[in-house]
Amino acid sequence: MPAARRFAALLGAASLALAAPACAGGVPAYFKTGSIGGPDGFWDYANWDDASQQVLVGHSNDILVVDPARGTVHAIGQLVRAHIALAIPGTPNIFATSGGDDTVRILDRDTGKQLANIAVGQDPDAAVMAEDGAHAWVMDARSGEISVIDLKAGKETGRIALKPGLEAGALVGPAELAVNNEDESEIELANLATGQADGTIAIPGCANPTGFAYAPDRGLAISTCRNGKAALVDVKARKLVRLVDIGQGPDTAIYDFARQRFIVPCGRSGTLSLIALGKPDSEPIATSVPTELGARTAALDPSSGRLFLPTARFGQAGPGQRPPLEPGSFHILVMSPAG
Repeated sequence: MPAARRFAALLGAASLALAAPACAGGVPAYFKTGSIGGPDGFWDYANWDDASQQVLVGHSNDILVVDPARGTVHAIGQLVRAHIALAIPGTPNIFATSGGDDTVRILDRDTGKQLANIAVGQDPDAAVMAEDGAHAWVMDARSGEISVIDLKAGKETGRIALKPGLEAGALVGPAELAVNNEDESEIELANLATGQADGTIAIPGCANPTGFAYAPDRGLAISTCRNGKAALVDVKARKLVRLVDIGQGPDTAIYDFARQRFIVPCGRSGTLSLIALGKPDSEPIATSVPTELGARTAALDPSSGRLFLPTARFGQAGPGQRPPLEPGSFHILVMSPAG
């Protein structure tokens, strides 16, 4: 989603109360356990890199490399409206999208040196990385294409035409990519073997879907919606299973395999929606815990279960304007699971 629309959704957010229903037994599922300060600026996706035990954050015109063990943050790269940063497996490098100049970059994590600058479609936003680090697929939001990037060669090798409005996506099969379309309120499918569009999944009742996650062990995906809902989808059957109530202002969805639940940070309500998956065909159990206003994306350390949520404090905004950040307030909120 364009940054202006994301932060417009935060207008008036300071007046919202933090809803905090407890999980089963009255014990919150997550606790605030730390905060790591960083340079001011707006932010987008956060991702965990298991190899380095670091968090990567798309941040204004650079990438933040966050080391939770040391409590340090440093910025690398010179981008134009950074959206996402992903570690390239087996290398010390980072892949990042630069939405403001229609490029993607490959950066050396340690030195910050730019190794490649690759032209792609219009407004590259989210991206998905192959497990072997050979390829990445970039969602060109405005042009409605998937750019196929050969990471070893450092070049774009093709585009898959879908529809404008592409948001987050995930691999839902060996050669199948599913992507939210926030303009159409549907999920677009792309066959990576043929390089062709492969149909859609309608998600009625889900307005402007943004965050997307897939549970491969369940065959279920989730799309987060602007209207306080999340759409639970059976990918194989290509159908909406049900809508689940969540908080306001979601922009990311994560599947926590170890704990069998989807995690949805909701920035406008300042809550974390948790959707626990029980036995097959059972109703998912949705609960929430408080985070902070603005915490709409997150990275999950799958081993410890810790979450890292970029956010800041906001001032008052004029009509039609995004709320300004309070100087010196940007930080990474750290939350740990109960038990």
